[in-house]
Amino acid sequence: MITHRNDRSPVPASRVLSPRAGTRRRGIVGFFSALAVVGFAAAIVAPTGVALAEQPVEAGPESAYAAALADTQNITVTVEGAEIAPVQRGTFSVYVTPKPTPTPTVAASTFEKSSSGGGGPLFYTGGGAPAEWMAAAGIAESDWGYVDYIVSRESGWNPNATNKSSGACGLVQALPCSKVPGNGYDPVDNLRWATGYATGRYGSWAGAHAFWTKNHWW
Repeated sequence: MITHRNDRSPVPASRVLSPRAGTRRRGIVGFFSALAVVGFAAAIVAPTGVALAEQPVEAGPESAYAAALADTQNITVTVEGAEIAPVQRGTFSVYVTPKPTPTPTVAASTFEKSSSGGGGPLFYTGGGAPAEWMAAAGIAESDWGYVDYIVSRESGWNPNATNKSSGACGLVQALPCSKVPGNGYDPVDNLRWATGYATGRYGSWAGAHAFWTKNHWW
């Protein structure tokens, strides 16, 4: 059988293919072509994928916060092998014991001779205060106001006060000074003698105060 092409030239019968045979050949060629493309793509992608899979994770720079967090530990302090338990903070009460009021004490009496030398009076050079002297002399606190009134006007609370004309001495201006047992310039001795004088002559320190306010002497 002879077929004709467009140019009307004869074509051998062996060159003419049936439609089914052409389709099968195209299918086989297409299959191998697709297989080649897949293989080529796999050859390109595979090394990259393996490289990505095997790439070690590079450690980034450590931040200050991460370093501090890693170094943070629970610290337990021990002293000589004994563990110290954490201190429990809570409310607490403070009790303050009041300091007791000290009992007045009079410094030891100290005296010095007059600058004139010889047998002059021994003046008082010790310390102390009016309240301490009155307490040491045994005068009741209820009478301290009367005593202060009289002594303030007689000597101004100067233990060494001396009346040059009469010779009266000490806080209450004892006259004569030799009447005072001990030393007339010692404030405690002077007040102790004055208590006996006030009670013996006026009945009490209150009576002595009343007399002084009227007469300005006692």
